[in-house]
Amino acid sequence: MQLSKRLQGIGEYYFSQKLREIEELNKQGRNIINLGIGSPDLPPHPDVIKTLQDESAKPNVHGYQSYKGSAVLRRAMSEWYKKWYNVDLDPDSDMLPLIGSKEGIMHICMTYLNKGDEVLVPNPGYPTYRSAVMLAGGKCRDYKLREKNNYEPDVDKLSKKGLKKVKLMFVNYPQMPTGQPPSKALFDKLVAFGKENDILIIHDNPYSFILNESPMSLLSIEGAKDCVIELNSLSKSHNMAGWRVGMLCGAKDRIDEVLRFKSNMDSGMFLPVQLAAAKALTLGQEWHDEVNRVYNERRVKVFELLELLNCRFSKEQAGLFVWARIDRRFKDCYDCSDDILHNCNVFITPGGIFGTAGEKFIRVSLCATVEKFEEAINRIKAKAPSS
Repeated sequence: MQLSKRLQGIGEYYFSQKLREIEELNKQGRNIINLGIGSPDLPPHPDVIKTLQDESAKPNVHGYQSYKGSAVLRRAMSEWYKKWYNVDLDPDSDMLPLIGSKEGIMHICMTYLNKGDEVLVPNPGYPTYRSAVMLAGGKCRDYKLREKNNYEPDVDKLSKKGLKKVKLMFVNYPQMPTGQPPSKALFDKLVAFGKENDILIIHDNPYSFILNESPMSLLSIEGAKDCVIELNSLSKSHNMAGWRVGMLCGAKDRIDEVLRFKSNMDSGMFLPVQLAAAKALTLGQEWHDEVNRVYNERRVKVFELLELLNCRFSKEQAGLFVWARIDRRFKDCYDCSDDILHNCNVFITPGGIFGTAGEKFIRVSLCATVEKFEEAINRIKAKAPSS
């Protein structure tokens, strides 16, 4: 059977392949410590789990749900945005629950892109932006994020390169994989850039509560709803990655447009999951403080590990990962990652999977226990990567 042309240039997701390799190594008795994937290993709040259990036991909650999601969840999302970001969103018109924000990336691309339309994509950046654009028939146009520019796009330089074919721009702060936190100055520039060039800015915002004292939404900037839609998620902020609960926020017209596509792709989310997610969104500062206390302890160990590898990195990063420049003895990030994997039985993500600008970097996930990090440190100490 011949594959569709839309899959040309799109391979299997990197982590899907790598996990198979790690599985084979484990079968050989290698006991690999995986510090690669950002899947939270901590549980949701007990009250969230109890809500799911209680609601699932009811006999009338197992049917199809509204394509726009439960009114209870939309209201909770709206109140959450007001409480934490000081953004006013109408729960009836400005919010669209998603089965994880990753599906929202695809929905947006399928809603707005025709063949040949261009999309500004960060390099380094989340690989799904690129694959979603290509699957929708669009063309990726990289903008490089450089360490010397605090991993912020040079919008003035972009404006000089001709943007006639550009319809969308993906941005993501706190940035993944670099950990660069947002700033109001940056967000002001992005909104102005979108308005001046008639570009819809898509802000992917799942990391704003992880090791970041000042959560920000791009929609908090005056006039942002004219040119911005924002994706958010409970995956990282509430340890609910496997629950697949996300949201799309923006002006009513944008929500309605994306809903035209989404409503043909799924039949809504299991109602007890929606009600449990609504409960999660009511959690207060003490929840985030406790989650961040754990991640901060782990990050200290990651810093120790990276110093052993002679990497260079900033200690001011936000989010669920630490981004670090590799030692010069390695040819590139893949050489570095494979050396550590095969010599020390520790897997660390090569930065090149996030774009060519990441080829001299590695990314370490905080989703492992302190004990795992200590074991990884001991392995590296015992058998340092080859020169």
